Amino acid sequence: MKQLPWWKGRRGEWYVGLQFALFTLVVFGPRGAAIAWPAPLAAIARPAGIALILAGALIATAAVFNLGRNLTPLPHPKDDSTLVETGLYGWVRHPIYCGLTLAAFGWACVVQGWLTLLWALVLLVFFDIKSRREEAWLLARFPAYADYQRRVRKLLPFIY
Repeated sequence: MKQLPWWKGRRGEWYVGLQFALFTLVVFGPRGAAIAWPAPLAAIARPAGIALILAGALIATAAVFNLGRNLTPLPHPKDDSTLVETGLYGWVRHPIYCGLTLAAFGWACVVQGWLTLLWALVLLVFFDIKSRREEAWLLARFPAYADYQRRVRKLLPFIY
């Protein structure tokens, strides 16, 4: 069988490439810092941003360990995967995406860039789209996933 290029992969490989590009944009892209944040917001932005980065990194790291051998960078589940509904996965269906999104918004607060906030928002929308595809595959693999979807929020605990 002929190997497809990564962007035509059947397991969602192109999502990983786009995700990397968006992370690069959040961290290194134009920040829009020419327009200063209002003084009261700027005063709390840096400490709040550091807290968001730390919380996001902790959530994403804990979720990686919680997934264990099920971890894959691709949205398509591994062939021998099991459904994880415990730990952080009992609070939010995609805690890695949640943590990375929090860290991206935290970075935007640290650098106080309006455009960086926009890139973080684009990353959140991307994770929503990527998770829809991922969840279609999870529903096909695990019949219990439908009940899990009804019980647990998607990307942000208690919110969405």
